[in-house]
Amino acid sequence: MQGQVALVTGASRGIGRATALALASAGVHVVLTARSQGGLEETDDLIRAAGGSATLLPLDLIKEADKLDLLGPSVVQRFGRLDILVHAAGLLAKLTPTAHIPPRDWSESLAVNATAAYRLIRACDPPLRAAPAGRALFLHDSHAGEPTPYWSLYSTAKAAQAHLVQCWASEVAMTPLRVALLDPGPVATNLRAAAFPGEDQAKLRQPEAVGAAILALLRQEFAHGATLPI
Repeated sequence: MQGQVALVTGASRGIGRATALALASAGVHVVLTARSQGGLEETDDLIRAAGGSATLLPLDLIKEADKLDLLGPSVVQRFGRLDILVHAAGLLAKLTPTAHIPPRDWSESLAVNATAAYRLIRACDPPLRAAPAGRALFLHDSHAGEPTPYWSLYSTAKAAQAHLVQCWASEVAMTPLRVALLDPGPVATNLRAAAFPGEDQAKLRQPEAVGAAILALLRQEFAHGATLPI
């Protein structure tokens, strides 16, 4: 994977950061996006300390969504290629009764958990198709397929993303590009801690293990259009 270029969202912490570190360790130049400038700089420090390379693009998926449209072209303009997309950014918002969801929370959840995927697909489809072995992974959650009380705000947006990604996968099935959803299961992240306060995160799978599993997956001819467990 030496010399490849990857775009990773949600790279300031959790699974996004761990994935970026794993990719950089394999010689991939990683373009990092997240809302937190400080978090991105911490990820960058870890990558550089390990001998890797990264480019930082602070981006708020709610307030600056239009900038997503420029990501694919700008990455290609600067680096000449885009081989990998990992969309790890996510927003839990609130666990609340469906009838009590505030309009602002609804809009923000859709922006991060669904609309961002749509914009990334639009921006990254051409360079990923042009790559010798393009790869695109979108983090999925089992709640998207399991109607659960109080989870409708998050799960509805994740379900929309899943359908969108699977439609795209069917459209590029005859190309070298591989597209899939990725369900990591319970992982010790801030999102998980907010959803399950009081849970002992030390007993959960750690983001670093997920990042390593994602790297291994990206090296393979994984099942196109599927929801992949790792």
